[in-house]
Amino acid sequence: MTRVDGRVERGNRTRRTVLRRAVDIASVEGLEALSVGRLAGELELSKSGVFALFGSKLELQLATVREASRIFVAEVLEPASAGAEGLARLRDLCEGWLRYSERRVFPGGCFFYGVMAEFDAREGAVHDALVAAQRAWLAELERCAEQARVAGELGADTDPAQLAFEVVALMEAANAMSVLHGEPGPYVRARRGIVARLGA
Repeated sequence: MTRVDGRVERGNRTRRTVLRRAVDIASVEGLEALSVGRLAGELELSKSGVFALFGSKLELQLATVREASRIFVAEVLEPASAGAEGLARLRDLCEGWLRYSERRVFPGGCFFYGVMAEFDAREGAVHDALVAAQRAWLAELERCAEQARVAGELGADTDPAQLAFEVVALMEAANAMSVLHGEPGPYVRARRGIVARLGA
């Protein structure tokens, strides 16, 4: 029987706690708001202990993006993976994304919407990690749209990349307006728009 080193397990538990707080802060204030000192103070941990988990602000930011990606997959992609492919899966992904934003899985709404605006014009590892996450999301929507087109569920002239762009625009607009105004109405409008676009 393999016994897990207690220090390793404590370290893993602390890392998970720190990253959960980090994604929440970043979703509201941005990745630049993160610091080892702030996280250690808020979580009543030693600054040296938190620093040992990440080693630099850059690695803390990258780890935060990876954690947000993991949560996004669990909240949006995995629930839709059990259903049918094509148009049904595309609808499930859109609805899953709207619920994820609406339920405030991250207090600032969609984690990626906020931090992409912070890093879109920059260069570097964090920018590249956000680009990779965005491309993976769009690619999955495009894949489902292409399956739906081939199956005859969408018009033969459907452009999967254009369709993915349009539904993402509706979802992100709903997220931004709901967070800004503190009201759920934008999600109703986004759902109507997506239904109309997928049924066109």
